[in-house]
Amino acid sequence: MVFYNNIMVICMCNDIPCKLPTDAHPRWLIIRKFGKALRFRTRWTIIGYISNGQKSSKEIYNYLIKKGEKLTKPGFYYHLSELKNAGIIEVAEYVEEGGGAPEKIWKLKTKRIVIDLLETKEDVVLEEKE
Repeated sequence: MVFYNNIMVICMCNDIPCKLPTDAHPRWLIIRKFGKALRFRTRWTIIGYISNGQKSSKEIYNYLIKKGEKLTKPGFYYHLSELKNAGIIEVAEYVEEGGGAPEKIWKLKTKRIVIDLLETKEDVVLEEKE
């Protein structure tokens, strides 16, 4: 068990990367998905930054660099992808800028993750940002 930013993270094995147990409970897989998405400090910084309002990929990247993050562009986009795949952030809109690909504008999709440990219809509730 490890604490990160006052959050308890449970490690179920010593192997790096952790191998998925063959008898893992489906709800543990949900917890693991969020743990995987939130395990890097960079991702917490992204969440904090866009919690103040929608930000473009360029704005987020520049903010991270200004905060001292040493990121490649592919690494940066991987962090965004992991947060998006976990349902924590989402693309709010696309903005056309010249002849290239449209710029993504990101927003926080949820401010809380509630995981019910008992059998219910909804095992995970992502509460929309107010």
